Amino acid sequence: MLLAAIPSPAQGVWHLGPVPIRAYAFCIIAGVLVAAWLTERRYVARGGRPGVVGQIATWGVPFGVVGARLYHVATSWQPYFGPGGDPVKALYIWEGGMGVWGAIAFGALGAWIGAKRAGAALPPLADAAAPGILLAQGIGRLGNWFNNEVYGGPTDLPWALTIHEWDQAAGRAVAGADGQPVVLGTFHPAFLYELLWTFAAAAVLIWADRRFELGHGRAFGLYVVLYTLGRVWIEALRVDPANTILGLRLNIWTSLVLGLGAAALTVWSARRHPGREDLRSASAPSCTPPPADAESAPNAADRS
Repeated sequence: MLLAAIPSPAQGVWHLGPVPIRAYAFCIIAGVLVAAWLTERRYVARGGRPGVVGQIATWGVPFGVVGARLYHVATSWQPYFGPGGDPVKALYIWEGGMGVWGAIAFGALGAWIGAKRAGAALPPLADAAAPGILLAQGIGRLGNWFNNEVYGGPTDLPWALTIHEWDQAAGRAVAGADGQPVVLGTFHPAFLYELLWTFAAAAVLIWADRRFELGHGRAFGLYVVLYTLGRVWIEALRVDPANTILGLRLNIWTSLVLGLGAAALTVWSARRHPGREDLRSASAPSCTPPPADAESAPNAADRS
């Protein structure tokens, strides 16, 4: 059974001299770079100014990382502030624990600040970023694979995932008496389900955006709807400890509320603002010819 299962790494941290190289952080960084690249391409294709996405990312990414950690700590506070918890470990972001909704909320705040400073409207930027965010989430989930986390219940399906007993602080599997990593069993690879779902959702979103010319925040709204549809059933598979409300994991409730809200706002946007913003006219230089007497006016250069 173990030979037929998907293997998990027995190590998630390597050292380059005194510098730790953490697979979890590398996956998040790789996801951010892919998202920034795709967002720039999509934004410029819509008529946006080149370079604006990079300016906004310098605000959105740090805010998103902080928000992701804050959401995780707030919704899973017991290991940090509960009995026997260690508050200092709330800062140990490299050990895992990032909440996507905190990343989206704080990332949007940072992006709004960056957009204001760059003189750009946020809705078309959000629409351009939506597929890239999905890809970044999927790539980031590979970090959970390296950390032997985010898995479902036991299974012997051909795509079952081998999970080791894990030393989170050391970033590696616990060794048994024979020196080999201790295997806890085979489980549903919830992280892989989410990775595949986000990649498929990104493809659907790109298609829908081209087919229906989504604008005024509707591509971003569709992103939230698609992601939450998958997150509800994937979250229900997970067996790691989580706070619950009425028997359901907190992230399931969050996904339901945000998914329904995003669907309603997307429909409202389609009725209120049909079509897509024309960024080309907003970013293109004026082609209006100068007045006939512009050359003879003594202060023409000063007024231009």
